[in-house]
Amino acid sequence: MAGKQSSFVWYELMSSDVAAAKAFYTKVVGWKTQDMPMPGMTYTLLSVGDTQVGGMMTLPKEAANAGMRPSWTSYIEVDDVDGAAAKVRSLGGKIYAPPTDIPNVGRFAVVADPQGASFNLFKPAQSGQRNVSTEPGQVGWHELHTNDAPKAFDFYSSMFGWLKGDAMDMGPMGTYQLFTIGGAAVGAMFNSPAAQAARFWLYYFNVGDIDAAAKRVTDGGGKITHGPQQVPGGGWIVQSADPQGAAFALHGSRK
Repeated sequence: MAGKQSSFVWYELMSSDVAAAKAFYTKVVGWKTQDMPMPGMTYTLLSVGDTQVGGMMTLPKEAANAGMRPSWTSYIEVDDVDGAAAKVRSLGGKIYAPPTDIPNVGRFAVVADPQGASFNLFKPAQSGQRNVSTEPGQVGWHELHTNDAPKAFDFYSSMFGWLKGDAMDMGPMGTYQLFTIGGAAVGAMFNSPAAQAARFWLYYFNVGDIDAAAKRVTDGGGKITHGPQQVPGGGWIVQSADPQGAAFALHGSRK
């Protein structure tokens, strides 16, 4: 019997040009945006209908100066951010930003797994757990591009209680290991050629027609880095980069 499992609850883009990113993703994914002034910054909420999916903000200058590039990240809900951060360190991960309060929002920490893929620990003021969805504009898959998938799975299993799902043999590339939260497959981990320089999480946003969405990516100044490719279940994916260089992916259908 599995114990409590932690799930993804929020997604966030840190961009070097938020205004351009808003225009790009509004057209490509169909999100609505709403600017929320905060002390010293503006945070932009992303939503589909009445459902908030994530946000975007300007990449902090100090982070950019330290070499951080525009990127997407996620927030994984925990009961105790401080305790979870200590556990990350004990399991061989790193703390990039220590536990910090966001007034009226929650408490978070920026961390990385032992292979270097970063994510956020988050204790929200109000729990909003979600798993993957097939609805347009929602997140449909979470994919860890790493260089040691078995050890990465051991880390996330110990941290969050995630369980192994199906495994697909990819030949020379090894095994594409699915993981489950709440009994549902929500993502996978594998030894990725794209992870040679750095390990990272890639998030798949649902769209309708994959070819039309891919054209919106390139028309908007982004790049298609892989695909369209059909995946198990009959869907199609493209992996992309936005005009500022942040990696993301799309999942849809083909007419």
